[in-house]
Amino acid sequence: MLSGKNILIGITGGIAAYKICELIRMYKRQNANVRVVCTPNALNFVTKLTLQNLSQNEVGIEEFELEKFKPEHISYADEADIMIIAPATANTISKLANGICDNLLTSIACAFQKPIIIAPAMNCGMWNNKFIQENIEKLKTANYTILDPEDGYLACGYNGTGRLCSLDKIFNKSIELLNREKKLTNKKIIITAGGTIEKIDTVRYISNFSSGKMGIAIADSAYNQGAQPVLITSVKVQKPYKVIQIESATDMQKAVFDELEDSDCVIMAAAVADYRAKNIANYKMKKTSPDGEISIELTQNPDILKEICTKKTNPNQIIVGFCAESEDLIKNAKEKIAKKGCDYLIANDISRKDIGFSSDFNEVTILKKNGEMKALSRATKAEIADKILEEIYG
Repeated sequence: MLSGKNILIGITGGIAAYKICELIRMYKRQNANVRVVCTPNALNFVTKLTLQNLSQNEVGIEEFELEKFKPEHISYADEADIMIIAPATANTISKLANGICDNLLTSIACAFQKPIIIAPAMNCGMWNNKFIQENIEKLKTANYTILDPEDGYLACGYNGTGRLCSLDKIFNKSIELLNREKKLTNKKIIITAGGTIEKIDTVRYISNFSSGKMGIAIADSAYNQGAQPVLITSVKVQKPYKVIQIESATDMQKAVFDELEDSDCVIMAAAVADYRAKNIANYKMKKTSPDGEISIELTQNPDILKEICTKKTNPNQIIVGFCAESEDLIKNAKEKIAKKGCDYLIANDISRKDIGFSSDFNEVTILKKNGEMKALSRATKAEIADKILEEIYG
C-alpha cells in the first residue's frame, strides 16, 4: 500500500513515545520508508537503538550533522511525503504554533511544505489550558491535521482527556492524506484571492476588507492534493506554487485570461471591486473645495466571473464563483449563480463576526448549477477549502 512512500515520524518527550514503536512497524509492514526524528527528551522514554532497528534508518536528534552536505532540517523536509508528530507534547505544540525552531524536529516542521499530522498526548489539565487550546487552533488554521487526544486513565494518575489517540487513527489518517494528494495531480487550478485595489490618485484607493485567507487556503489545499495551482492575488504571499501579484480588477482580469486556456478549473474567491475611478489622478488631490466635498466619477469594473463563464476554453472546464452577502444569503446566491452561469457558487455570510472577512473560520453554502445545495458548518478556512475541492472533484 505504501511502497515508495517516505514517512517521517517525529517523537517528543511524552510517556506515549513507547507506543510509536508499533506505529513504525505498521508503516514498515506496508513497505514504507520510515525515518524518525526525536527531541532529546523523547530518548528518556524510548531508545535510539530501538527506533533505528525498527525503522532501519538512522534516527535524527541533533540540529545539524556537519559531515552532511545539506542542513538536516531541509534534507528531512525535502525527502518525506508526510510528517507525523506523535506524541506531541504541550511544549512542542506551543513551539510549532509560534514558529520556534530550537531543535531538529521543530526546524523540520517549520520547513515542511506537505501534510503534517499532530497527535497530542499530555496531562488533562495541560490539554485544557487555554494557551494550549489557542495554539491548537493556530495550528489548525495553518493547515496542520490535529488528531485530538482521547479520554481515559493517564500515566500521571488522572482520568480525563489526554491519552494519545489510537495508532489505527493516526495510520488511517496518514493513508487518507497521502491518497488525497494524488486526486488532483496534473490539474491546473486558477484561484483568485483578496480584495482588488482601485487607485484614485497617487496615494488613495478604493478597496474592501477581504483578507484573501479563503482563496489562499483553497490554493494551499489544491497544492497539497497534487494540483498545479496558480494563485492570482492582491495579498503578498510566498508559496511553493505559482503566485501572480495584482492590484486592480483589470490586472486580475488580464492575469486570469493569460492563464485560462489550459486550466482545468477557475475558483474566483477574490472580492473584486464593482467600481473604479474613471480617471486616476497622477498627483495627490488637494482639499480645494470650499464646502469640503469632493466628487469622484466611477465606472464599472469588468465582471470577470461572467466573462469566464461565457468564454470557457473547453466544455470540461469548471468555473466556481463566490458570493459575499450580508442579508438574504441563499436568495441572492441563487440569483447570482443563474446570472453568472458558473458551475458552482460558494455563498458566504459576511454579517457574522465569527466567520468571513479576516477570520480564520468560515461557514458556507455550496450551490450547484443544477440547483443542488450543500451547507458546510463552521470550520477553519483550511478545512472548508478541503471540502470545497472535495465537492468539486468528488
